[in-house]
Amino acid sequence: MQVKQLHALIGKLPGVDAPTRQRSGQSLPGRMRRLDDGEVQLLVEGYDAGSSVYELGEQFGISRQTVSRILKQRGVTMRRQGLSPEQVDEAVRLYAEGWSLARIGKRMAVDHGTVWHRLRERGVRMRDPQGRERP
Repeated sequence: MQVKQLHALIGKLPGVDAPTRQRSGQSLPGRMRRLDDGEVQLLVEGYDAGSSVYELGEQFGISRQTVSRILKQRGVTMRRQGLSPEQVDEAVRLYAEGWSLARIGKRMAVDHGTVWHRLRERGVRMRDPQGRERP
């Protein structure tokens, strides 16, 4: 709070611009980044060309949920979401080899929670965060 007030006061000094805080390619936490019409068009074209919502979110500095919302607003038909049975087989194998849910999710372009749900459906015993099997 005090930093914001200090920035505001500095900006009121004659001949001094208020300092800005930016991170490369990312919006500030809690702030929505608005895409202009050209960026939205590129996002739609990227999705149509096969990019995942995760890849597009990273590329445009927005969340995957925002990517999905924009695509739905534009009437884009979303691809099948989740994991195919073959991908679940691979996820089971990778998890048994010691891979983390996050690593498997990244490889398959899905959220780690999706991996967790599919593995549980297959009856896989889950490890705790330290890698130990849960009772």
